[in-house]
Amino acid sequence: MSVKRMRRVNEVIREVLSEAAAAGLKDPRIGFVTITSVDTTADLRSARVYVSVLGDERAREETLAGLERSRGYLQLLIGKELGLKRTPLLSFVHDESINYGFRIDRLLQKMESEE
Repeated sequence: MSVKRMRRVNEVIREVLSEAAAAGLKDPRIGFVTITSVDTTADLRSARVYVSVLGDERAREETLAGLERSRGYLQLLIGKELGLKRTPLLSFVHDESINYGFRIDRLLQKMESEE
């Protein structure tokens, strides 16, 4: 599959999951979550979904558990939207890049204030 098509598939999956999260999934463990990106394998068998969760470590774990529990429903939504032969198996991972960015920003601000 071409790189351009894979990028588009990843973006459509991210949009479908974002809309489902915004509409409110029924699992009460799912808190305020943002779907930051999706990486799908070339054969479309699996997709790693990166999420950012507002809250502490416990809220993050509960939200990830709630998303895993809602995986079948979310895959059904993706299958309907994409109409592909195969719907990827979703796995949810906390996106550390946001925390990493905040850390770098704090370090840069600290360096500026020391100068």
